[in-house]
Amino acid sequence: MYGRWRDNLARWGVREWAMTGLAFVVICAVVLTAGRGLAFGPDGQISGIRFGGDAQRTRVVLDLGKTTRGQVIEDGTTGRVVVALSDVAPGRGLDGSGSGLVRGYVVASAGTSSRVRLDLARGAEIERRFLLPPGDGVPHYRYVIDLKATGAAAAVAASTPPRREQARREKPLIVIDAGHGGRDPGAQGQHAQEKAVTLAAARDLKAAIERTGRYRVRLTRDSDVYVIHGRRVQIARDAGADLFISLHADAGTDPALRGASVYTLSEQGAGRAVREYTRGDDWQRDLRLPGRDPSVDRILLDMTQRATQNRSAQFARVLLTHLEGDSHPLLRRSHRDAGLAVLLAPDVPAILLEMGFITNPEDERVLTDERARRRLMRSVAEGIDRYFREPSAPVMVAGEVAGGG
Repeated sequence: MYGRWRDNLARWGVREWAMTGLAFVVICAVVLTAGRGLAFGPDGQISGIRFGGDAQRTRVVLDLGKTTRGQVIEDGTTGRVVVALSDVAPGRGLDGSGSGLVRGYVVASAGTSSRVRLDLARGAEIERRFLLPPGDGVPHYRYVIDLKATGAAAAVAASTPPRREQARREKPLIVIDAGHGGRDPGAQGQHAQEKAVTLAAARDLKAAIERTGRYRVRLTRDSDVYVIHGRRVQIARDAGADLFISLHADAGTDPALRGASVYTLSEQGAGRAVREYTRGDDWQRDLRLPGRDPSVDRILLDMTQRATQNRSAQFARVLLTHLEGDSHPLLRRSHRDAGLAVLLAPDVPAILLEMGFITNPEDERVLTDERARRRLMRSVAEGIDRYFREPSAPVMVAGEVAGGG
């Protein structure tokens, strides 16, 4: 057989030897390309992220296995920059601390693309972004994001959301939402507007909670500004809040009507929340779900929503018990449910407290008198404290759940 093979080689002409040489070159090229793929990550993946610069300008470089197109999802005004990169998958372990203007980063899957989230250390915006092809000794693509400081250090840094996992290891975080504000005055009393009453009450409640030393507190607004409902909820979710309480003052056509009431999310509202949060392509990632099977994640979302509703209802009952024990007037049906926008977070227990009727002279006096209002907020703070310290404690139900109105 060896002699036959040698005879065949002896009969090869120029064409056969040329084809063999070409095949050898192709095989070598394939092997070399595969070796580079192993060195820099599989094709189509983000294999690394690097930072350079300082607190005024920072360059972020992502190493890619193929070309991509970037789309800005968040530009930095919310305290973070989010860029979607098409047709590339995230590599493993792509999260951690940043440098310069970037406090931390996460690269996550978003369908067939990747989403790069940069949590900012201070106010910053995207100055430029571009794709670099292989060249100058670099065998892979690079996507570059240049950030520059905007000078809004204090305001943005205060609202920069910590990672939920880190927040859970700290003291419980309570987000207090002062209803209305800015161009939205709310209800009008004889002497005061609802937006001013809710802001004063939010500040009093924050001070009462912080005096215990057991909680962290954040306000959705601390001045006369308007914050859209969705943003109020997102502040709580981004911060990893353990409780969200929205303060309001009720109004009615009968000036004799008075008393506080508490709203929790209704079944119709829960359905609306699920529809809203599953509308996007990457809702599993946004809700910290596995993101592998949409049907399984939908079940997990429903379970999360149900658990959140149960915790909200438990807090509502504890709070009403404390208000009643402090002789604060309550509506006959003091625990109500509704599909209010500020209650829609599927993973943060939330209630809306109508502190009283601003259209009632006695309730308005309580809400505008500093001493009386602070006493009311101390009762609310005591209810919050009991909710966290005795989550399974039995409570007297001060009012039956009724339809919102």
